[in-house]
Order: sequence, then structure tokens, then C-alpha cells
Amino acid sequence: MKHIEFLNSFFPHSSFDTDLLLIAGPCVIEEESVTQHIAEFLKQLTHDLGIPFVFKASYDKANRTSITAYRGPGLHDGLLILDSIKNRLNIPVISDVHSSDQIADAARVLDIIQIPAFLCRQTDFILEVSRTGKPVNIKKGQFLAPWDLKHVVEKIKSAGNDRILLTERGTMFGYNNLVVDFRGIPIMKQYGYPVIFDATHSVQLPGGAGDASGGQREFAPYLARAAVAAGANGIFMEVHSDPDHALCDGPNSLHLTDLPDLLTQLISIRKLVR
Repeated sequence: MKHIEFLNSFFPHSSFDTDLLLIAGPCVIEEESVTQHIAEFLKQLTHDLGIPFVFKASYDKANRTSITAYRGPGLHDGLLILDSIKNRLNIPVISDVHSSDQIADAARVLDIIQIPAFLCRQTDFILEVSRTGKPVNIKKGQFLAPWDLKHVVEKIKSAGNDRILLTERGTMFGYNNLVVDFRGIPIMKQYGYPVIFDATHSVQLPGGAGDASGGQREFAPYLARAAVAAGANGIFMEVHSDPDHALCDGPNSLHLTDLPDLLTQLISIRKLVR
């Protein structure tokens, strides 16, 4: 894949034509000790399995269902925690940016900037993020067809940025439900950029719990295996040491103890497909 080389700057010993990339972490930054523990677990696990890893956590979830929902520690404190984890564990970090006034500060810390699904059509915002020169992970909106993402890619490239990840995270199907069309993975791969599959947001039930989103985490492993079989270059997962008490997206987050067996399976599928 011609546009995958930029990942080598993070993972010089990996081959992204064959290796499976993992982007994982809690939905939102909670207490620093909890977030640090999750990052340490994931760093050790991916080191043991020999796969590249990017730590994800949001400093501010601006798209929560309820006004009373926990959003995170905020830009300043959240970036301090991510910067500490990045430097202590020597791992790249990614987080989502929700407004233009956050971009400059976020770009000083983040290795990859994520554009949330709900903002994937906001042209001026996409251009401003892209002009930082940082790699951009664009989440495909729940309302977009996979071929619509080609126009988002063209927007990013028009700003002189060719360091792009494309993430599938399910499509709205009626109210409070998502489905995944796995045809989208080979379709999006035609654009020449790595395609990531978000296995946990794809089993989310948006607003399904009334004042919060529900989820069906038990189905995430099935979708992850199918995505890798369909050719996904990486898997995005929200994980937690205690998902039932997570402050955000717990119902669709996987427990850390679920990961060793699942990742081992995904690595085997990736090798078989390749």
C-alpha cells in the first residue's frame, strides 16, 4: 500500500503490509492512575505479541448523549496526561479533536489527530487539522457510504497532507442501532490508505440507554475477526479494566482480560489473509 510508509516513523520494526495495527485504550481519560494502568497493560501485551500499538483516549468527549455525562478532564489536563503516558511508555498517542481552537495545542502532543465521525463532513475543520501535518485518522460518519469517504480523503490531500488513516465504525440502521457492511473495507482500501476497523463503536447502541449509549460488547470479537478477514490493516478498540464501571462507553468496551486471546486470533487471521 503506497501511503502506509508514514507509520514506519512510529514503528520502524514493523511491516504494515503484514502486521496488524492496534489502536486501543479507554473511551475517555478517567483518573490518571486508571488511564496509565490501561496503557501499561496494552504496551506490554502488544510488545509480547509483536504488533504495533497506538494508545487512544479522549481528553474531552464533546458528543455525549446527556449534558450530565462525564466528558473527561478537558484539553489542558487531558493533554498533560497523554503527554506523560507517551513519554513514560514511549508509545504514540491519538485523541479526537472537536473544535478548531483545540487543534494547535493537541498537535503539540498527539502523534495522530482523530476527526470524529460526526465531524467528517466539516470541510474547514478537516482542512485546519490537515494543515498541522500530523497524521489524520478520519472516522467514517455513521451516515456516510464507504465511497463517500473518497471526498474526505481529497479534502485532506488538498491541504498538503498525505498521512491518512480511514476508520470504519458502523452505519446507522434505524434508531439506536448500527450495522457494519464489510464491503466497505475493500472499497475504502482502493483509495490507497490504511483502513482501520473500530470494533467496539460498531457494537454501540447510540442513545440506546435513554440518557446514554448502550452497547453489545459480546459481539465486538466477531466483528473484529470478520474485519481482519476482509483486509483491515488495523483494529480500533475501546478497552477498560472495569468496563461495567467505565465513565464512558462501558457497554461496548472490552475488558483487558479479553484481549490476549482475541489479538492472538486476529494476528493469525491477518497472516492467513496476507
